[in-house]
Amino acid sequence: MIIIKTPEEIEKMKVAGKVLSDVHHKLRDFIKPGVSTLEIDSFVENYLRKRGAYPEQKGYEGYPYSVCTSVNDEICHGFPTEYVLKDGDIITVDMVVNVDGWLADSAWSYEVGEVSKEAKELLKVTREAMYIGIEQAKIGNRIGDISHAIQEYVEARGYSVVREFVGHGIGQEMHEDPQVPHYGRAGRGPRITEGMVFTVEPMINMGEKELTIDDNGWTARTADGSLSAQYEHQLAITKDGPIIITDQGDC
Repeated sequence: MIIIKTPEEIEKMKVAGKVLSDVHHKLRDFIKPGVSTLEIDSFVENYLRKRGAYPEQKGYEGYPYSVCTSVNDEICHGFPTEYVLKDGDIITVDMVVNVDGWLADSAWSYEVGEVSKEAKELLKVTREAMYIGIEQAKIGNRIGDISHAIQEYVEARGYSVVREFVGHGIGQEMHEDPQVPHYGRAGRGPRITEGMVFTVEPMINMGEKELTIDDNGWTARTADGSLSAQYEHQLAITKDGPIIITDQGDC
């Protein structure tokens, strides 16, 4: 069941979204060669708690950290560890922020030091694909219009779209209906209506779409060892078009 949000509820999620976008702004300077992914986790949790927010992922179905830190060939749900970032890495930091019971969810991929031209292009295409999908998130369209727009854009540039993980509705629960795949046919899926709130979060591989899951039961990585990137925004559907709850402003 899709839970339609009131304007007042959307405003509450925007408060959480502001805290989350502020964290991503801070991470732009914090993420650099020599920083461990565990230090990123601590930095985010401390920042959130100082702002009166809570890292919703921590403890979710047993997940032990405040963020996911997915490096290079890790697609998503990467565990923060003692791994020290080095020049040329790329890393996706994904988090869900809880403020007074209302949630905001966003992932962002970062360059670590000087990265290759190929890595830069992967990040550029992945980010653009997210926004192309968001452009389709308007009243009267269907979820499949988002899915198709992303897949068409990505595959035309020689990359592949991960199938196993999708966007989702969100509010006071982390995962609600509808599911939002990043591949598929236009004109399919639930009709987009005013008051829906969901994420668009394409995970794009430089190589093939297939993945494997690590022994920790969480971390997904590319089966062929190629790089993977992800960008995610949470949006609310209004009569004037989609509002990006996790907008970073000058991103």
